[in-house]
Amino acid sequence: MKRSWWLPAVSIAGLAASLTLAQRFGNRGYSPTGGSPDRQGLPTWQVDKEFQHDAFTFVRIRYSSSYGGRGFGRGGFGRGGFGRGSWSIDYPDADWNFSYRLRQLTSMEVNPDGLVLELTDPELFNYPFIHINPGDPVGVVFTDEEVKCLRKYLLNGGFLFVTDFWGEDEWNDFHNQMRRVLPDREPVELPADHPIFHCVFDLKEKPQVPSIDYAMRGRSTGATWEHWERSDTREVHYRAYFDDKGRMVALMAHNCDITDGWEREGDNEWYFHEFAEKRAYPMGINIVFYAMTH
Repeated sequence: MKRSWWLPAVSIAGLAASLTLAQRFGNRGYSPTGGSPDRQGLPTWQVDKEFQHDAFTFVRIRYSSSYGGRGFGRGGFGRGGFGRGSWSIDYPDADWNFSYRLRQLTSMEVNPDGLVLELTDPELFNYPFIHINPGDPVGVVFTDEEVKCLRKYLLNGGFLFVTDFWGEDEWNDFHNQMRRVLPDREPVELPADHPIFHCVFDLKEKPQVPSIDYAMRGRSTGATWEHWERSDTREVHYRAYFDDKGRMVALMAHNCDITDGWEREGDNEWYFHEFAEKRAYPMGINIVFYAMTH
């Protein structure tokens, strides 16, 4: 899997220094019968025929959790109910909203629907960018076969983005899974001057995004972290894995919930401007652009 063929599709379309997102969207719902989620008016579009095979597709990974939930109605947590597995927290709104904004704010051709795949799906290797949401408090548990597939994917050109886990216990849980995937590598803390924070939007600091519930409750104090009773959630970390050639293969935004900034953009105007507009979307676009061009 190579990324160089994505370059013509990801040139940036003269973005301003800050986002201007006038239209906000509400939340789409799940079918209580377990069917496909309903877009409920979210804009859709057709991919340019010239880029049908090169369009960016947001791929979310469906995984097993420590509660055993993998699919709908098999345990786990998540907004919207119906017993969703923890892999699906922030789904599908985060995936759809980000795909829309990515297309709106760049010249990339973007698939409007995205995909949900398992790591063992042979189709995985057709998509150079994947996302895992560890979904506190439910930890990720990879099977031995998934470990092998993810290792092969990452070391053959793939990129993994992980966010929405808080505190040392959740970090250690996911880190232990990654040790199985990349046993001879350790993640590196990225400094604030790393290009990923500046490649499209010039971010002045590493962005921290809390869930909308914590953001609203912490609005008067300026707190941007979750689980206030703990001291290990206040500092945001962006930790990356690299291959032997120095290519970033995975990025983990720890003590941060970037996907909630995408999912909940339509719920509250203050949250939209403070976290979706200023932090979650700029960082997400930077990550995709960096992943596809390095």
